[in-house]
Amino acid sequence: MNEKNRLYKAIKHPEWLFGVILRRTFSKWMSDRSFIKWEYFSGMRKFPNIDNPRTFNEKLQWLKLNDIHPEYSHLVDKYEAKKIVRERIGDDYIIPTLGVWSSFDEIDFNKLPDKFVLKTTHDSGGVAVCMDKSDKTISAARKKINKSLNHNFFYEHREYPYKNIKPRIIAEEYMVDESGTELKDYKFFCFDGKCKMLFIATDRSINDVKFDFFDTDFNHLPFVQGHPWTTKKITKPAGFEKMIALAEELSKGYPHIRVDLYDINGKIYFGELTFFHFSGNVPFKPEEWDYKIGEWLKLPKTEDK
Repeated sequence: MNEKNRLYKAIKHPEWLFGVILRRTFSKWMSDRSFIKWEYFSGMRKFPNIDNPRTFNEKLQWLKLNDIHPEYSHLVDKYEAKKIVRERIGDDYIIPTLGVWSSFDEIDFNKLPDKFVLKTTHDSGGVAVCMDKSDKTISAARKKINKSLNHNFFYEHREYPYKNIKPRIIAEEYMVDESGTELKDYKFFCFDGKCKMLFIATDRSINDVKFDFFDTDFNHLPFVQGHPWTTKKITKPAGFEKMIALAEELSKGYPHIRVDLYDINGKIYFGELTFFHFSGNVPFKPEEWDYKIGEWLKLPKTEDK
């Protein structure tokens, strides 16, 4: 986002500016609970009921504070997660890793193909798509990746699985779907190992992202969250039922996890695992869906409950 767009967004959406100031200025000095309450307020314009949550977004805040398991860090680490996924569903669904490094200067670009993708393993958004190995492309990738390496994503939203991940860089094969310009994400919401819904992200390549939600029969669901619906026709992928089965296998043992998959020219690939969709800070419209989805999420017992 350039400076002009940031200024426009700050004026039109002061709650967005409040969230930015909260994360960049106060995050490291606030308790997890206080930060979570105020960030929720910045996105939802009300405070969450964390102790007795009812909505999906509120329950995600409860999970941040109460469902603490060190192994979750391995599941959101983009390098380590592949090992776990490989053990559960096999190697056929893994996008090939071309290398892993601790710093940008360690990368030998002569050993990489003409097109590839660089990702940092410990955060969200640390991605550089390299369509060639020109000095300009590598310089831009270096700037973005190094910025990400120096950033602890935990302090953005208090999602504890990200707190202690070792920052690294991986290179993956560059992949596109039948459109020739992008990859469509199929993001499956699973609860106690059962898939209930998904959304499909489109138009990422033109920076005009659309989100469309579907049930497991591929019926379009009548709500929006964060982004509008696409005007394009979305057809059910040939491997849809297989994708649901894989998502459910990967989600077993967790009260809630979102499993992201790709269908690339008829072949299914694993994307990533997410415990806190939108960090639980983006409203559903109409709001009743926040409650409906919240009913699917059964919170685990704690010792004092």
